[in-house]
Amino acid sequence: MRPFIYVSSFIAVMVLAFWAYRENYATQAMLREVSALNREISGMRAKFDMQKAEWAYLTRPERLERLVNSNFDRLQLLPMDAAQFGAPEEVTYPPEPLFGLTIDPNASQDELIP
Repeated sequence: MRPFIYVSSFIAVMVLAFWAYRENYATQAMLREVSALNREISGMRAKFDMQKAEWAYLTRPERLERLVNSNFDRLQLLPMDAAQFGAPEEVTYPPEPLFGLTIDPNASQDELIP
């Protein structure tokens, strides 16, 4: 009986060693992949920060004003003033509910509140 226990425990140790070996290499591969993804993310963040800085540079108010003035004959853009906005009386509101009923947004679809 002892030889059977020795052989079965030796086989179990070998199987566990093979499993640990494979898991070790799989873990190392995943760590390399995570490292590559982190490098890619940091590169994309750097590019995004550069694009934000370029956008801020290109949309400076004084630069936009020079562009508008130099292209006025084509674009005919004018500065904004209060007269361009509508009065509060000109705002259209939704129509009154039919039959004086309103729908409670928190209620179920079948419930109507008069």
